[in-house]
Amino acid sequence: MSANRALGMGLFIAGIFLILAGYNVSQSFSSDVSRFFTGTATNKAMWMLIGGVAAAVSGSVLMSRGNSNS
Repeated sequence: MSANRALGMGLFIAGIFLILAGYNVSQSFSSDVSRFFTGTATNKAMWMLIGGVAAAVSGSVLMSRGNSNS
């Protein structure tokens, strides 16, 4: 396995975990209270979701490219 694929797989898995954690944070009681007063989810939930999507997309691109020398 090339280094790009290994890095891509790590980023993809980390991204999935961040998305799941961000979703859990967005469904918490404190996020519900924040959403009641502000109309939006907490910053922590938003950044975890955005970071998770970015990491998952970057990881999938790296995995699909693989090693260009082979």
